[in-house]
Amino acid sequence: MIKKLLGALVLMFAVSGPAMSAAAGYPWDRAPERITDLAALQNGAKLFVNYCLNCHSANAMRYNKLVDLGLTEKEIEENLLFTGDKVGDKMTVAMNPKDAKLWLGVAPPDLSVMARAKAANLGQPGTDYIYTYLRTFYRDVTRPLGWNNLVFPNAGMPNVFWQESGPSELTTVTVHPVEKDGQVQWFKTTTLVDADGFTSVVSDEPLADYKGQASVEQTLKYLDPAKQAEFDNNMADLAAFLGWMAEPDQQFRKQLGTWVLLFLALFFVIAWRLNKTYWKHVK
Repeated sequence: MIKKLLGALVLMFAVSGPAMSAAAGYPWDRAPERITDLAALQNGAKLFVNYCLNCHSANAMRYNKLVDLGLTEKEIEENLLFTGDKVGDKMTVAMNPKDAKLWLGVAPPDLSVMARAKAANLGQPGTDYIYTYLRTFYRDVTRPLGWNNLVFPNAGMPNVFWQESGPSELTTVTVHPVEKDGQVQWFKTTTLVDADGFTSVVSDEPLADYKGQASVEQTLKYLDPAKQAEFDNNMADLAAFLGWMAEPDQQFRKQLGTWVLLFLALFFVIAWRLNKTYWKHVK
């Protein structure tokens, strides 16, 4: 039995390793832990309704579930319901999926459990992905909607928070080989995507006797630090709300799990002592 259990664990890690490697890309920032901060979750709910719910639905969530965040049904009706929806209705959108695909290239996904869906296998939570994704948009005139993203390159979503985040610049440093006259020479190329989305080459220098590997390093710089600080804080609240919405009862699950493990530990001790007592006279 023990051998089978160990074999299953080895197989699980063997399968999860390639999955984690396949998901490698732009590194995710750590989202602040605010799952128990009701003020942050309320602000996240407000941001979600005002900025996300225009295109993205949350069909697994009802408005009245937000009372768990410390809101009353009256506050929900006055501050988070802008249509004819009732407080007991689901968080749906009026946009037709066919129209959305025509306008945006792809129908916006439902966000009910997006924070769980984007979690890395045996790695970072989906809130880290969302927090990083929302903060890595940059202007790109080559894209149909004028925006691109570092976490999800060529995303069909526009940057709905562009006014809140302020202007930004993207610097990309690429180390790459170039074959010329049968010989391979390495170059370090630095490009800049300015605040208006236009790309220019800053430098392109050869690397003599380079023995390393090809690499790409991207740095997004916000040009208004004051705006960035407020923007980062709001995105942390929004990511926390999406994490809560994906599993509203997760805190209860964790508390219950702790008690279950304590019970199993106590039961193991009792069972072990009973087993020892039962077999003590058997040679």
